[in-house]
Amino acid sequence: MGFCRALFGVACLLASVVAAYGDALVPALIIFGDSIVDVGNNNKLHTIVKANFLPYGRDFVTHKPTGRFCNGKLASDFTAENLGFSSYPPAYLSPEATGNNLLTGVNFASGASGLYDRTASLYRAISLTKQLEYYKEYQTKVVNMVGTANATAIFSGGIHFLSAGSSDFVQNYYINPLLYEFYTPEQFSDILIKSFSSFVQNLYTLGARKIGVTSLPPMGCLPASITLFGSGSNKCVDKMNKDAVNFNNKLNASALALTKKLANITIVMFDIYQPLMDLIHKPSDSGFFEARKACCGTGTIETSILCNAKSPGTCANATEYVFWDGFHPSEATNKVLSDALLIQGIDLIS
Repeated sequence: MGFCRALFGVACLLASVVAAYGDALVPALIIFGDSIVDVGNNNKLHTIVKANFLPYGRDFVTHKPTGRFCNGKLASDFTAENLGFSSYPPAYLSPEATGNNLLTGVNFASGASGLYDRTASLYRAISLTKQLEYYKEYQTKVVNMVGTANATAIFSGGIHFLSAGSSDFVQNYYINPLLYEFYTPEQFSDILIKSFSSFVQNLYTLGARKIGVTSLPPMGCLPASITLFGSGSNKCVDKMNKDAVNFNNKLNASALALTKKLANITIVMFDIYQPLMDLIHKPSDSGFFEARKACCGTGTIETSILCNAKSPGTCANATEYVFWDGFHPSEATNKVLSDALLIQGIDLIS
């Protein structure tokens, strides 16, 4: 109940500000990362990691697949709505990423990308380094449209949102002997943290001053993780969750160090680990029915091309499921997560 009251209070505050000014709370929302926030960039790539076919998108506003790895909206879509935007940041590689659409932000995220560039290369996704190159290109376009002063205000006032790291572990480290035989999870985490720190400092150099970063989820509770690494137990893989917690602690420490190092920067760490864990352990408390099996297919490792219109057993009502496919939350879960982000991210709009 306390969470609900807090959320209601924040929502009312944001609504009143939007009503008063008639505009979004920030000038732009700019998104980087992986499949959790990819809205269609992978549609334009030669990769098998795509979601541009049904049943992906079946519950989206258009009831058509967009490239989102979900049955409907992503948490970042709900976040854009909460911030007062009338549309979602378009995928940078899409035809929509032109003209005035660029002025309120874009989305550079790519399914199967990560903080570790070699993760992206494994799946022919857009690496974080390449996403940053696209961001520089985007900045040039905005400067040419509105001039340096106005563009600088967009970059410094806009929220830069990063969601990455899960693919580095689940789709690379844990299945790649070239990594797990040479690095402990702690050592691999250090490599990722170094990349994170470099990425934030590069964004800062380019004028970004408001940065939001999501934690790792409870990786060991993803349906695909339980199937692949659970040794038939049908329970969350504790070791993977421990690795996620340790990584998140390092991420928090790195963000704090960067905040002290870089003047006038605001970095908000968004904890999605605990809200998602709460849904997994007590789904009925939030109106969910199933937290082990995913809606699409049999709820094991189905994702991307393995989750398709002919997948056996795909559920009729995804709102009852915490997970949409083997790796990704359902739209209903994304709404719960976005509400948690709303409370945690108030510093980015103040």
